[in-house]
Formats: sequence, C-alpha cells, structure tokens
Amino acid sequence: MNIISGLNECATLFQWVRSAISSLRTQWNGTENNKLQGDVLQLQSDLKCLGDTLQAMYILIDRAEWRIHDHCVADLLPKVKEAVYDAEDLLDEFTWHAHKVSVEGNETQLAPFIDFFNSITQGSFNKVTDIQKRLNNLSNQLKEMGFHQATPRFDESLRPETTSFPTEAKIFGRDKEMKELIRLLGVPLNNRKRTGSEVVAPNNNRRYSSRHKTARTGDGSSTSNQQVYTTFNNNEETMESVPVLPIVGIGGVGKTTLAQKICSHPQVKSHYEIIWICVSDDFDVKRLTKEVIEQASRKPPTTDSLNSLQTDLADSLNKRRFLIVLDDMWDENGERWKKFYTPLRNVRLGSMMLVTTRSEKVADIVRTTDSFRLEGLKDDVFWKFFELCAFGSDRSNRDPELQLIGKKILPKLRGSPLAAKTLGRLLGISRDTTHWNNILNSELWQHDQEGTEILPALQLSYMYLPFHLKRCFSFCAVYPKDHNFEKDSLAEMWVAEGFVVRKGNIPLQDIGSQYFLELVNRSFFQKFRGAYVIHDLMHDMAQLVSKDECFIVKNLSDLEEVPQSVRHLSILPITNVKCSNLLSLGKCTKLRTLLCNKPLSSDILSSAMTCWFEKLLCLRVIFCDSTKKLPESIGNLKHLRYLAISRTCHFRSLPSSFCSLYNLQIFYARKCKFESLPRGISKLINLQKFE
Repeated sequence: MNIISGLNECATLFQWVRSAISSLRTQWNGTENNKLQGDVLQLQSDLKCLGDTLQAMYILIDRAEWRIHDHCVADLLPKVKEAVYDAEDLLDEFTWHAHKVSVEGNETQLAPFIDFFNSITQGSFNKVTDIQKRLNNLSNQLKEMGFHQATPRFDESLRPETTSFPTEAKIFGRDKEMKELIRLLGVPLNNRKRTGSEVVAPNNNRRYSSRHKTARTGDGSSTSNQQVYTTFNNNEETMESVPVLPIVGIGGVGKTTLAQKICSHPQVKSHYEIIWICVSDDFDVKRLTKEVIEQASRKPPTTDSLNSLQTDLADSLNKRRFLIVLDDMWDENGERWKKFYTPLRNVRLGSMMLVTTRSEKVADIVRTTDSFRLEGLKDDVFWKFFELCAFGSDRSNRDPELQLIGKKILPKLRGSPLAAKTLGRLLGISRDTTHWNNILNSELWQHDQEGTEILPALQLSYMYLPFHLKRCFSFCAVYPKDHNFEKDSLAEMWVAEGFVVRKGNIPLQDIGSQYFLELVNRSFFQKFRGAYVIHDLMHDMAQLVSKDECFIVKNLSDLEEVPQSVRHLSILPITNVKCSNLLSLGKCTKLRTLLCNKPLSSDILSSAMTCWFEKLLCLRVIFCDSTKKLPESIGNLKHLRYLAISRTCHFRSLPSSFCSLYNLQIFYARKCKFESLPRGISKLINLQKFE
C-alpha cells in the first residue's frame, strides 16, 4: 500500500524526463520529440490510473474474503490477488527509477528512462494497460457477484478500553484435571511421600511398582496389567522404559496450556528435570533427539549420526529423573516413534513422558498407560471465561441483551478456550447488538470445516480484521509451526512487504509494532514460555487463507512442489541438498520473500544466490543463515528492502552493484566482518539500519 503513496515521488521523475526531452530538442526532430512527450504523458496518466485502481481492488479483496466459502469467489480471488501483486511490482519498479533519478539524475541522459519504457512496451503491447485491463475485468466480475456492500468496520471511539486479564496466569475450570495429571505423573503433593505399594522380587535386585494399573510397551503393543519393572544400578533404581502418558483432545481445548501449567507447578519443577519439545507436524527423529540432548546437557550435540545421537541421549538421561513433554504430536507413523523411543531405556525410576495430541491414533501408538482425555470446559465455567473475554473484568459492562446473544453463540465453540478467547475479543470490539447478531447468524457456522467446528470462530475473527492486519497475519504462514516471533523484527518485514499503512509522520516501524500488539490483543499471537507464538489452529487458518501465497520447504521433495506463483517461501534445513536442487526455485519469478534462516551449506547457498538474483527479481525480503559472498547479481533486486545474514561471515567487500539497491531499508549483518565498503554506499538513500 505504500507503493501507491510512493507514486507521488514519481512526479519528480516525470518532471525530470520532460525537462530532459526539452533539452534534447536540438538533437531530435519535432516529430520524435512530440511522440516522446506524448508517450511520457500517457505513461504518467496510466500509472496514476493504476494506482487509483489498486486502492479499489484492496477493498474488493477484503469484501471477497467474506465469501471465501463460495466456490466461485474462492476460484476468482487468487487471480485478483495475482493481478494486484503484478500491479504493485510494476509501480514499485517505477519508484526505483524515481530514486535513481534523485541519486544520479542527469538531464542529458535519458537512457535509464528509455530502458524502463522499453521494458514495459513491446510494440502495441503495454504492461501497464494490460494489468489495468485485467484488474478492470476481475473487478467487474466481483461486482457482478454483488460485492458492493461495505465490510463491517468499527469506529475507534467505539472500542472499549482494553483490560489485561490473567488468562495465561490462571486456567479456568481445570483444577481437577491438574491434580489428576500431577497424580498420574507420580509427583508427591503437599510434601507427602508416594504411597504406591512395591513388591520386592525374589532376587532382591528387581522390584516392580503397582502404581501403573494398566501398561503398554513402548512399541505400542498392549500388555494387560503389565508391571513396570525396575532394577538397582549403583544404588539407584532404574526402569526398563519410560512410561508415556498422552493428553488427547480437540484443537484449542487447552492441552498445551494445561501441560505448561503442570510444568510450571513448583512441586513438579522440584520433582522433575523438565524437557519441553515442540513436535507439531514434523516428527524428525534426528531433530527431536538433538533437541532433547541439547536441553538435557545445555549444549548442542556435536554429531549428526543417529546412532551416536541416541547413545548421547541415553547417556544424558540415565541418571536423572526427567519429564519429557512432546507437545502437539501429529505423526501416526509407529516406526518413527519406535526409533525415537528406543534409547529411552534403563532410565531412573520415576521418569515420565507426557505427549499432547489431537489424534487418538497417535495416543494409541505412544501410550504405555491409559490416555488422559481432555474435554471442553464445562458450561458454567466456560460461560464465565467467555464473559471475561467479551466484556472484560468490569461486571457493569455486561449488557443483558448481549449476554443473551452470547449464550446462543456459546454452544458453537465446543468448550474451546481458544475459540472463546478469540471470538470473545472480537465481540468485545463493539457493544452493538447488530454486531453480535451478525456473528451469531453468520453462515460460516453452517459450512463444513474439515473435521473441526472451531475453525468458524477463528475464521470469523480473521474476517473482521482490517485489511492491513489480514495481510500481516496471513504472511506468518511462511513460518513453521511453533516459530518464536519477535515483534520488532516481524514489524520490519511487514514494512518491507508494503503491508504497513503510513499515518502522518509516525515512523512505519512504530506503526508495524502497533499492528503486532493489536494482533496479540485479538489473540492471533499469544505469549508462550517467554516468546510470542501462533497457536497451531491459528497457524492452520493462516495457511488456509494464504495457501496460494506461502510455502514451506521441509524436505528435498518439497522443492519440486513449490508453486510458480508463490510469493513467500521459507526453506528449513534439508539433508543431501545440492545446488541444482535449489536452482529449481528460479521458476518462482513472483517471489517476494525468501527465508533460509536455518543452516544450509554456505557454499551451496552462495552458488544458488548467483542464479536466484538473476531470476527472482521481485524479492523484497531476504533472510539467510550464512553465505560465502553476496553475488554481483544482487543489484538486479530493485524491490529489495530487507536483507539479513544471521551467522558469522567474512567479506572482503560488498559488490559494487549493491549500491544500486535504492529501496533497501534494512541490512543486518551483525556477526559479519567487512574489510571495506564500496564507495557508492551513500547512494542507498532509503537505508535506515545497517548493523
């Protein structure tokens, strides 16, 4: 959206061009001069028209998302967004030329402008008018579908004063579950010793505990009334395998929150050494093993061999009483689970593993005792929590008519604290009965949501976001689940992507930070273990609304699946990757974001960058772990605004073409060393941070 405001700067370029043409009258005949003057005026008019059309298209996209469940709209919306992105790219490229003029302007040299003019015109074909026609055609189709009504909006003055209530500090209605789980984990409460009866085996070197009434083996096979045997080892009791207790429940019901509260309970913390691992949908045995080792030993493992890693894991845990929490496990492959579980043998008596999962099948694979089923909050407690989310802590604000509407909405949320918190805060934006009734009667509740009825509540919350916040939130789907977000860094990227709307003289970075806090206040981000994260269900929704724009490469085969139209891409650590594999991304010519913020070979990445920067000309944000050098081809990236290198690198200098990145705003190379900087570095007139 700042691309449109940047069009004002282009007026300077057009004045310069017309002045340059006038100065060349003696060299050209009148016909040539008049034709060029006419072409310049026409281009200026076309670009202005394109900018005006974009403003209207943003509004239409916002309205279309309210009917995304309509198949016709769902099919049309990606085409609308693609045309809008193409228009933004073209206008942004012209802004780069305006910056070039302000830095290097020379009225006797029209070559740069002529080059740009020739790049958008080929005979009678003109990129500007072509995009304008596409936008007009799509706009007409949307209007024929009835997109003429404004989407609901709320005046700032109508918003109640926000209150901070301790939803994270207190769990509503879970005291019984907390106590039961702590008991199942064998933690003595109130300093009482465990009373489970123990029977000494005949050889006096083996005993078994009757605490576990029903047990299963670690490979998932059932063994009725199996006892968990322990042995003495250097005067310490050990178990043959770690008992695994799954917490099972629908998404958003509070499994992670409950597990977190258990781990922060003083007596649990004093009883166990706690290891917390976020699993999500990437059950990579090596990664999980490395994370357990790193948390147990407080240092990263030095080997990449699975056999060596498993040996290190066994050594690091066999003398400790630990509680491993595997949070949000999805993988239903029993073989991978066996491989991960194998080294957790002959561990100290009392050690446990807690697994949170939405899947009954996962629970059945991993459990060695009965699963703990976590249901939604009971009606009375759930209503109190929902009231607090919607009305705040001031009971005088609780309008009886709104309470009645709220009680009709409540059954649709299935006792989910996440749904209650998200939708409650959406309702709290306005105390108008029309707003509340609109949410109650939304047709979204009637549509199939792929196995969960919670998504309508989250999707409603997304739909009511202002358009700029929708763009900011959906962008986050380019990050993997359980990613820790840092407010200022994310705000900088939002600015670089053009999502942040200028307000007077307030720095865009500050406005972006306010966007982040507003999304936190609406529960799109939440504080978790000292960091900001997106709940898995919220992440699912972000992926749903950005499925044509964001893609995450998790393994080698994903590189072949990346759609050509993708705009935002992240590459996670890949084993056995070659430069030729990475070069396949050259087809993604619309790409705006490239995140390689996990270790890839710097040699391979450097080689790939040379080719990428010759083809991926729309890049605005680049985050790479490390690189041997920045290639000369980086000068092709006219749109680039954010560049970060996170690891230690040594450069002789930057390529001379780097100085033509007139749009560059932020360059982070905090751990890098430069022997020198190119002489033209002062040409980077938009550079705000160079660390």
